[in-house]
Amino acid sequence: MNTKTITYISWALQLLIAIIFLQTLYFKFSAHPDSVYIFSTLGMEPYGRIGTGIAELITAALLLIPATKIYGGILSLGLISGAVLAHLGPLGIEVQGDGGKVFYLALTVLIATVLFLWLNRNALWQIIAGFTRRKTAVK
Repeated sequence: MNTKTITYISWALQLLIAIIFLQTLYFKFSAHPDSVYIFSTLGMEPYGRIGTGIAELITAALLLIPATKIYGGILSLGLISGAVLAHLGPLGIEVQGDGGKVFYLALTVLIATVLFLWLNRNALWQIIAGFTRRKTAVK
């Protein structure tokens, strides 16, 4: 794959992830009953709901800024992994009769995030290597 194609695919994935995170903010910040139910079930209502919403807003912003997109991808992976694990655990795949819609949306974000990070793996490895160098320099 050439660099131009990778760039286009990467941007499409960044936009997809950011749009999904941004559209869920309404539910979290408005205390929508479904969102309250989810976070109550997880024992994280209201602080977990609001904190997650803030983290998702930051993630979307980081993904849309070229210089910080990898940090957005890393944050997205952490957030969405937690969401998928919550659905595979206490929430269940189907939440309040949604037919698994929220779970499948989370899976979409997870797959898109993994693909995005894979396409940008060189930048990701640079960040990891930089962190490792700083950590060993402190010792």
